[in-house]
Amino acid sequence: MTTQLEQLKKMTTVVADTGDIDAIQTYQPEDATTNPSLIYVAAQMPEYRHLVDEAIAYGKQFGGRWLDEAMDKLAVNFGTELTRKVSGRVSTEVDARLSFDTEATVNNAKKLIQMYEQSGIGRDRILIKIAATWEGIQATKQLEQEGIQCNVTLVFNLTQAVACAEAGAFLISPFVGRILDWYKANTSDTFTAQTDPGCQSVSAIYHYLKYFNYATIVMGASFRSTEQVLQLAGCDRLTIAPALLQTLNTTLAPVTQQLNAADSKKHTIEKIAVDEANFRWQMNDDAMASEKLAEGIRKFNEDTLKLRAFLTQRAQ
Repeated sequence: MTTQLEQLKKMTTVVADTGDIDAIQTYQPEDATTNPSLIYVAAQMPEYRHLVDEAIAYGKQFGGRWLDEAMDKLAVNFGTELTRKVSGRVSTEVDARLSFDTEATVNNAKKLIQMYEQSGIGRDRILIKIAATWEGIQATKQLEQEGIQCNVTLVFNLTQAVACAEAGAFLISPFVGRILDWYKANTSDTFTAQTDPGCQSVSAIYHYLKYFNYATIVMGASFRSTEQVLQLAGCDRLTIAPALLQTLNTTLAPVTQQLNAADSKKHTIEKIAVDEANFRWQMNDDAMASEKLAEGIRKFNEDTLKLRAFLTQRAQ
């Protein structure tokens, strides 16, 4: 019998949720995705210190705005290295502080793409990662129309997913583990893989997008256990941290496909109209989604600030 990871790869595109280049080489995923938290951890590792120093040297060419330039360069440096280890795409995140500014998000995304192209990496290898705020989704719509493809992240409910699909997002990242975290903290319920609210949310999003023939790719993210991963086997893509990849890669047990587009067509699903007012109301009415979206943006920003402090110290 083959490992669970090998079986999973036959049903789903496996993506490495890490900035650790060596881990990607070990598990050979097709794509890779990063965020400020992952880059902050990877930047501390001695083997990647040269990427940090190169980013600092680049930034210092710009005088007073050296730190902003160094941060973008560091993200591109890690992304460039990752493109050498995967055959598919690498997701690079815009600054979390721009999550409520459509124009600034668009400008930052274009800058990152330009920096990649200057490094010899075509835009067809990169996804720009944007938080699923209303403003972020509108930035995604504009970028997709201009040929810059996006990974819209921090998706916690169906309304966000539908808005992303309507905007033409190449890919969305609905979260699993953070949804379960919220329900564990706010209810007395216990959950199995089958009743896990995070898995149920991703399944509902998957079925809706397939039922209505949206091209947007669904990539489950934020896993707490291999049980959650396997409950979504068959999803378009799953982005998985190295620790869980290792478990899947050393476990010899059968994997059953849980999701497929043909089954989605057997559902009866009502169309959801998503304009700005409805989007904001549905988010306001969903305590879990609104709280976890805000928390996710804050956490990415906290790690962005940590990374900025690290670069500042390193530059001295």
